[in-house]
Amino acid sequence: MGGPGDPPEGGPEGSTGGAEDEYRSVVFDESFVRAARLQEYSAEERMADHAPAVRRRPPLHRGLTRQALILLVLIAVAFSTAIFMGVRHPYGSPEARRPVEPLRMTVIPLAPTGKVPGTADAEYLYAHSPAAQYDVGAEGISLPATRSTAHFSDSQVVSALTTAKDYIVRSSLYPEVLTGRDVQPARSLLDADQLDQFDQSFDHPSADGRHAPTGWLVRLDPSRAQLADDHIRVQGDLQATEADSGALEVTADHTFVYALRPTGAAANAPASLFTVRRELTFRFTREDLRTHQVQLVTSYVQAGPLACAEDSTAYFRPLLAGQTTRTGGPAGTDPYETDSPTALCGTLSAGAEPKV
Repeated sequence: MGGPGDPPEGGPEGSTGGAEDEYRSVVFDESFVRAARLQEYSAEERMADHAPAVRRRPPLHRGLTRQALILLVLIAVAFSTAIFMGVRHPYGSPEARRPVEPLRMTVIPLAPTGKVPGTADAEYLYAHSPAAQYDVGAEGISLPATRSTAHFSDSQVVSALTTAKDYIVRSSLYPEVLTGRDVQPARSLLDADQLDQFDQSFDHPSADGRHAPTGWLVRLDPSRAQLADDHIRVQGDLQATEADSGALEVTADHTFVYALRPTGAAANAPASLFTVRRELTFRFTREDLRTHQVQLVTSYVQAGPLACAEDSTAYFRPLLAGQTTRTGGPAGTDPYETDSPTALCGTLSAGAEPKV
């Protein structure tokens, strides 16, 4: 057993007692030192005689720090702003949109009073017709000066006019559309709610004022006529007004003049002019402006020379150089049938034809 002054683990190895016993009270072995708690005075404590021997660390604060509180406040503000902007979204929600009305269309063929004039030189025909001063292609569809309205900015008005022009160009000037090979260029610009009406018009054409392909676009019968000149003459104007607080309305009135030859005819075969006047009304909601799409509201079309007895619903079947209108008027209208559309036909003024 160790002596009364031995450390808890007993005396150090090799200890012999004797003269060292008198130092046992002041000599500490390694285990005693390890078990000791060392405390150091601060500078101020060393300078003061009666300062506490140990400077205690301040207690840890419970709860959130100031930085965490600020971060939480910023997150809450950002979240509230996002919710507010979602409720007040400038383009509105699809559920709040006004239902898209179906296109109402009128197509009137214009019959010539005599033989259709023609010559092999298409430029000569243009130069000796009322279209002599018309611009070529999309240049004839110019945008007017614009300004903001009560509820739409100037940029939104420009967007409406530009999209309307784009539809007119695609539906009146694209060769693949004119020849009946493709309808997608015009279809891709329509509001999604009008696509069913558009597709039904081409799948099941009808002269019911709702489903005539020639009310949507200019479409020539490819078995009868082809373009004799790619430089289609165009003249007209566009106007934009505010229909209501949620929509812009664009009205377009353009005349297109096409030089045509019989399908498969030689390049020196006589050409003739075919004229189409299209008066279109477009509607643009804020969603339409954002997606670059149109709602086509009304379409009023006059075209000639055509034979009144020919069906101009699916295709225009132009009378070409040297041809005359066949005898007979338009298809009969039955007043007893409430669903029977009224067949319309007009006469093409001699002044509208080229002088050859």
